[in-house]
Amino acid sequence: MFERSRRGETALLIQPHPPGQFDQEILDEFAELARSAGAQVVATLPARVERANPALLIGSGKADEVKSMCAATGADLVLINHTLSPVQERNLERLLERRVVDRTGLILDIFALRAQSHEGKLQVELAQLRHMATRLVRGWTHLERQRGGSIGLRGPGETQLETDRRLLAKRVDMLQRRLEKVAAQRQQMRRARVRNEIPRVALVGYTNAGKSTLFNALTGAEAYAANQLFATLDPTVRRLDGLRCGPITLADTVGFVRDLPHDLVAAFRSTLSEAREADLLLHVVDAADPQRDLRIEQVNQVLSEIDAADIPQLLVYNKIDLIEDGQPRIDLDESAQARRAFVSARSGAGLDQLLDALGRRFSEVQVNAWLQIPNSAGRLRARLYNLGAVRDERHDEQGWRLQLDLPQRQAMQLFSQEGALGQSCIDQLELRAAAVDDWG
Repeated sequence: MFERSRRGETALLIQPHPPGQFDQEILDEFAELARSAGAQVVATLPARVERANPALLIGSGKADEVKSMCAATGADLVLINHTLSPVQERNLERLLERRVVDRTGLILDIFALRAQSHEGKLQVELAQLRHMATRLVRGWTHLERQRGGSIGLRGPGETQLETDRRLLAKRVDMLQRRLEKVAAQRQQMRRARVRNEIPRVALVGYTNAGKSTLFNALTGAEAYAANQLFATLDPTVRRLDGLRCGPITLADTVGFVRDLPHDLVAAFRSTLSEAREADLLLHVVDAADPQRDLRIEQVNQVLSEIDAADIPQLLVYNKIDLIEDGQPRIDLDESAQARRAFVSARSGAGLDQLLDALGRRFSEVQVNAWLQIPNSAGRLRARLYNLGAVRDERHDEQGWRLQLDLPQRQAMQLFSQEGALGQSCIDQLELRAAAVDDWG
């Protein structure tokens, strides 16, 4: 029996492909995934697969070639750019006498390496355990040993495999409960943003398209950004002020990739809900990527999986500084709404135009007026400040006099929740709504 090695930093990459359909770009991306996981890629090997071998995926002759190449290059890890069944993974490890990891396992490993938040770590561990649950029958000989032999433990007992399965199931159940609690806390925070009626915008896109760099450039945040796949896993939400529509929230989310493991999509549903519940998606595209149209399709496929396909999108072509004659611009659709934006998050080109387009998209009739509220209306005053709607304030014995500047729809929704006080505010503002010069 083959006892799995704990080593595995020197990797040989295998790219299975149908006859006549080898794509070097797909192999290059897989190599970048391997390097992102910390592997040193020493060799790559295409493997034509006309019909998948149930035992090995690749043919036995190709498997022997892989074993010889591993010996020649010193590779102690074999990465296969395909999903392997547990049987295929076990058989390949026995034959090659090296650790074998498929595409799903590699992506899960990268996510485990990059997750920073408590929620992100729980989600990654849950996905890994679900993946592992089907792979407990491996080359480990100890999994077939039975407990027993000592006083009080003699008899059939249970195998180590059964013990591992039981412990794994308990751990999965515990992680699910913890994630439900974290998801409930995230939902409470989201409800607070919804109550304030602040428009929600989420950045989505293929991994390494520059989402986090754009997020930092727009918000002044310091979210981690690097020229590597899956640099960002944990969602970051920041408030963006200074737009003509008033404040909005902007969320940076995990990057997508082709063939994203379904277990991972399922585990990250609560994180991806920032995209699923947004009012607008900024779909960030690497303008310098020759495969950008394919990338857009692949991102849209993942959005369909998380029920976000129907949310309006604004395509943001980033990295125009890397293409010849790249100039910032905004393309409009038939309703004069921004449909595409061409920017460079690194140089800042086009960001002002993008912010203006966002402001126009969410702008409406503005309420610009003075509002009189009593001293007892402290909660309403605080909510107006939280919305960034107060431009000036004066106080006397009658209460507060607030100079407001906020969208009319937002004002009406806020005041409709305040009973008689809110109706009094609506009556005042209806006399002066959109009166831009009525400031005194």
